[in-house]
Amino acid sequence: MSALMPTYARQPVTLVRGEGLRVWDDEGRPYLDLIGGLGALSLGHAHPRWVAAVTGAAAAIGLTSNLVTTPPQELLAARLASRTIVKDARVFLCNSGAEANEALLKLVRKRGLRDRRPTIVVLEGSFHGRTVATLAATGQPEKRAPFEPLLDWFRFVPPGDLDALDEALAPGDVAAVFLEPVLGEGGVVPLTAAYLRGVRARCDDADALLAVDEVQAGSGRAGSLLSIEAANVSPDVVSLAKALGGGLPIGALVAPAALSFGPGEHGSTFGGGPVPCAAALAVLDEIDESDLLANVLEMGALLRAEVARLAPSGTLTDMRGVGLLLGFEAAPGIAAADVVDALRGRGVLASTAGRNTIRCTPPFTIGRDEVDEAAKAFAMALEEVAA
Repeated sequence: MSALMPTYARQPVTLVRGEGLRVWDDEGRPYLDLIGGLGALSLGHAHPRWVAAVTGAAAAIGLTSNLVTTPPQELLAARLASRTIVKDARVFLCNSGAEANEALLKLVRKRGLRDRRPTIVVLEGSFHGRTVATLAATGQPEKRAPFEPLLDWFRFVPPGDLDALDEALAPGDVAAVFLEPVLGEGGVVPLTAAYLRGVRARCDDADALLAVDEVQAGSGRAGSLLSIEAANVSPDVVSLAKALGGGLPIGALVAPAALSFGPGEHGSTFGGGPVPCAAALAVLDEIDESDLLANVLEMGALLRAEVARLAPSGTLTDMRGVGLLLGFEAAPGIAAADVVDALRGRGVLASTAGRNTIRCTPPFTIGRDEVDEAAKAFAMALEEVAA
């Protein structure tokens, strides 16, 4: 029996090695990895540039804490500040998406309390993390219920409903609207550009911040550094993680200088360490120099098209997503978990996002051959489960 807490319904496979888009289990069997570390493995396994950056940083200096700075930390903060369309940006570096969102919530709450606006509007169906504050902000009651009562900062509204947002903003007590441009754990559901622009306009009218969780869809996974860029919307505050580190734990909060934390208001012993910062810089360099954002868009569109072409009739009801954050909704009577099991039997690893959605978050380096292999495996898996 494993000594690990059963916090995940783990797939029955033990992985020991990876290279590019492939991983191998402890019996030597290869798999095409469409999980990609739940979206964190932006460059694939053992990418040479990433490995060189990580080993070089680890050989140069150990953890320094944040009582001093290091070149990788300063360089990464500058890169993110200049590229995330947040005006006059400053960056707080941490270790995960939940930590980045926790920092974000503290920051907007601090600003709101200054103006006697303690409330944060969040979306039903959202997922922001498993810490106490991020769980309280998560719009999935079944995840909150075992731990309630939680923080009472949040007011929930349905995604896509601007009338409901107007009603939530009407009391005049809202510090921020906090949302994922693509609801990841909520089923890979992109919010429309019209809705996002409507939220931005209403935040401006209400003097509320627009705070955006780009943990899952950001750092290039949508084909742009921030997924919200496609809507031509500029957020006030942004959280990043997952794909940013290419496989090492790192998160980032990007906010205007006027909103920044001061000394002692927030912190992290490990956040912004030289090794994960070097990894993130390698990811950004490879994205730029190998034109990976174009590949994300091209391969994401191709995977959707090929699955649509090959899937047996009536087995899928929807295909959603942006770039290489994709969700394939199984028809009623077909459980996503069963499709994932059937895919694994054909040498392809995928995950679920809710009961009926099969989620694919492969590395940005995926090519046509892997897309073809994945689509054929999807078709066979769906046929098997539907039989």
